[in-house]
Amino acid sequence: MGGKNPYIKQVDTKLPTEPYVLTFVLGDSGETKAVVVDPTALPYTDEGLPGSVLDIACGQGVDLDHACGGVCACSTCHIVVEAGMDSCNASTDDEEDMLDSAPGLTGTSRLGCQLVPDGSSPVRVRIPEWNRNLVSEDHH
Repeated sequence: MGGKNPYIKQVDTKLPTEPYVLTFVLGDSGETKAVVVDPTALPYTDEGLPGSVLDIACGQGVDLDHACGGVCACSTCHIVVEAGMDSCNASTDDEEDMLDSAPGLTGTSRLGCQLVPDGSSPVRVRIPEWNRNLVSEDHH
């Protein structure tokens, strides 16, 4: 799906030009997984906006639930940005509307499918424990 929803205004993003580190904090355990994002390899997948946290998570084997396929039509990819927010695109009204239905909102809550770091600084995001999809399904 590539993060495109024909019913909402498209998001303005700036993709990174240099490698940067994106660190995922996996739930409440504090376990982390840091990945070096290679801007020449973006997008990694077709989930979420190209270069989004969801795109990178899916491409790097990090479990981040995303029921709508990453098109800003649900709130299952809710994350909390702990560092590096200044290097990310601003949220849109459509993203804020979807976040309204997410549990556990904070002042730095975002949708992983819509958050695109520009690579100007490292970024650290927390995937809430209740939001981690640990079910492993076979591909059909």
